[in-house]
Amino acid sequence: MKKVHAVMIFVSALLLAAALAYGGVALYAGQATVPKGTLLAGWDIGRMNIAAVRSELDRKLSELEAVPLTLRIGETEGPSLTLTLKEAGVSYQAKSFLNGLDRLSEGGVCERAKARYSFEKNWALTAGWTDTALRSRLNAGWESSTFGDPVDATRRITADDRIVYTPGRTSLRIDWTHAGLTLSGVIPKDFSRLDTLKTAGLAADLPLRTAQPDVTLQSLQDQGVTRKIMQFSTSLGSSGPGRSYNVESAAKAVNDTLLPPGAVFDYDRAIEKAENEYGFREAPVIVNGTLQPGVGGGICQVSSTLYNTVLRTGLEIVERRNHSLPVNYLPKGQDATFSRGSINFRFRNTTGHYLLIRAAVSGRSLTVKLFGTFPSNVSYSVESRTVEILAPGRRTVTDSSLPPGASRTLRKGRTGYIVETYRTKFVGGEAVERVRVSRDTYRPQQAIVAVGPGGANSSGAQDSERPLVEDGIRSNE
Repeated sequence: MKKVHAVMIFVSALLLAAALAYGGVALYAGQATVPKGTLLAGWDIGRMNIAAVRSELDRKLSELEAVPLTLRIGETEGPSLTLTLKEAGVSYQAKSFLNGLDRLSEGGVCERAKARYSFEKNWALTAGWTDTALRSRLNAGWESSTFGDPVDATRRITADDRIVYTPGRTSLRIDWTHAGLTLSGVIPKDFSRLDTLKTAGLAADLPLRTAQPDVTLQSLQDQGVTRKIMQFSTSLGSSGPGRSYNVESAAKAVNDTLLPPGAVFDYDRAIEKAENEYGFREAPVIVNGTLQPGVGGGICQVSSTLYNTVLRTGLEIVERRNHSLPVNYLPKGQDATFSRGSINFRFRNTTGHYLLIRAAVSGRSLTVKLFGTFPSNVSYSVESRTVEILAPGRRTVTDSSLPPGASRTLRKGRTGYIVETYRTKFVGGEAVERVRVSRDTYRPQQAIVAVGPGGANSSGAQDSERPLVEDGIRSNE
């Protein structure tokens, strides 16, 4: 009996001890205060009521975000902007700390006791920044009005063909890449100076960067447009107003074309530009070897003048054909016709540098100039010679209104030519190379004669080819 009684006493003591221990743990885990010695961003919150800490934390975070911030932009006397940290895009949060507080009141007694026992003593705030708000205030328009815009460098060609370069001008822009680092070094990370900062505020120098113009002096000079290489002129002669206008329109479209090294100039594109920007007027065009009313007559004088300029610079001719009729402003063999969709004029820039084309009508003269880099001791000459004359032939048609044996010329015949053109290269004044650049055929044009009944006897083939409009964009017939 005594042994049983002793065992019962022992068990009762154990249960009492366990109950006391559990009660102590429960009491420890159930505390409504922050563990002793806890600091949050320099703020001593040990033994404070948890609910009170949460409420006070919200207030302090709001006060931090409301701290005034003066952003100095550029030099001391430059513009500045004062706004709150929140308006500048700064935000604060203590998510890790709040999660720790949550663990003090979540789960069973043992879990809460463990959370309290292992609760960290030092907690930090997390500061974040996004540049959206500041970028909206200090946008491109603000930067432009505050600092001005970069100015491109320019290249100007004077009336006496000198090339004058004018440097560009840089400007300033906000360096958003480093702005975040600047603000990060200024904004408070804790509550230690909060009371002072609420009145004194903060100041920071917003970093700036240099904004370069799109076209710099160096980029222009690197193109190699150093001098006038060649120029060639043709006369508009007695061209009417429509033809003169068309020549000037095409010249405007060609003018200031900048051709990179190795690039191909395409006259078809220039004509498309001229048509869209300036338009063309009525003037005679060539249709299958005859002049007819049309639109755009005269545009081939620009391609032909440019061809002669290019030819005398030794550049590679990619595509070129002579007119079906000789032109009066150039020797035979030295013209370059154009027919949309059929005949084009193209050449390649083989100078190794950029090539600037200038084209303009002055008075009754069209002049094309090439500017770039070219050896000063190299020059070219061009000569053309007729190697064969082609008889025009004659075709007769019956005209019943004429008496037998009578005749009437409806169209005079034109002599044709075969012409060879040669280019000679000179180095230091001595001829070093002579090549044939073209062999051109200007087809003869048959005379058409009407005769009375019984007298028709064609001595030439009748034209049957499809209409080909040259030296213009369309025929009116």
